[in-house]
Amino acid sequence: MIKRRVHVAAAAIIRDDGRVLIARRPATADQGGLWEFPGGKLAPYETGFEALKRELGEELGVQIHRAQPLIRVHHEYADKHILLDVWQVREYEGEPYGREGQPVRWVDVDDLQNYAFPAANLPILRAVALPQEYLITAETPDDEIFLQRLERALKEDHIKLVQLRAKSLDDDAYQARAEKTLALCRQYSARLLLNADPEWLERVDADGVHLTSHRLMSLSRRPIPSHKWLSASTHNDAQLGQAAELDCDFVTLSPLAPTPSHPDAVTLGWHDFQQMTETAAMPVFALGGMTRHHANQARAVGAQGIASIRDFWRDDR
Repeated sequence: MIKRRVHVAAAAIIRDDGRVLIARRPATADQGGLWEFPGGKLAPYETGFEALKRELGEELGVQIHRAQPLIRVHHEYADKHILLDVWQVREYEGEPYGREGQPVRWVDVDDLQNYAFPAANLPILRAVALPQEYLITAETPDDEIFLQRLERALKEDHIKLVQLRAKSLDDDAYQARAEKTLALCRQYSARLLLNADPEWLERVDADGVHLTSHRLMSLSRRPIPSHKWLSASTHNDAQLGQAAELDCDFVTLSPLAPTPSHPDAVTLGWHDFQQMTETAAMPVFALGGMTRHHANQARAVGAQGIASIRDFWRDDR
């Protein structure tokens, strides 16, 4: 049986204090009583953004001034295929309220997990909780220089997500650096993921683990608890599929463009990156030749944002 395809535009409306707006589905609707991000089905010939503006005006009484693509989610139900075209909205006019009688609520991002959402919304919850920039630390041998550059990125670039990558260090040196990195990240309210074996979380209470593509493909199930963040390096559709099987919270996808360290590497390019990201089951960070100047372009083709070493790991003194 051919499933009907339903295209829905939805919004993560974020207030200045960081809270996000959610609405409750009517009890009589499909999956009634669950919470959702407000929006609705596209009318014939509407774009996602046009539908979003119309739906939020009808449902919430607000007028959107500007919105950014957040994530596109494909989800299979027994009777239909849903495409959720989700936008992040920070600039709007009016105070949202339930014009159709639906309850609405402003919720802290960290509290979203306490609300029941349709299954298709899970990647949206992850995307809303993640920043647009992902710092991967460089192989800096000197601890003092390492911490200086990390603090500059946390303080001046306002980095909120860090991956500690230090392949050249032995276990004792890595643990010592991880503990110092974690303390600094905590000081600036940033999350830290260890690029290491998942068992390292028993030694350093970081926020999660980043899997190399080799480690990703060697696992048969999610290796850490659900309250910790799990990310992975991916380079092709098979690895993206494996990341979905392990219930990764997000991934990096690379290389998108040439980098100074690998100028001759075969790259994905924007077209292939967009095609692969479209069907990913989780937020995707663009990696490889990325700077903050690429952030809007990356978001426009479906990325959560950009991941980078070189653009954030610098000394401006």
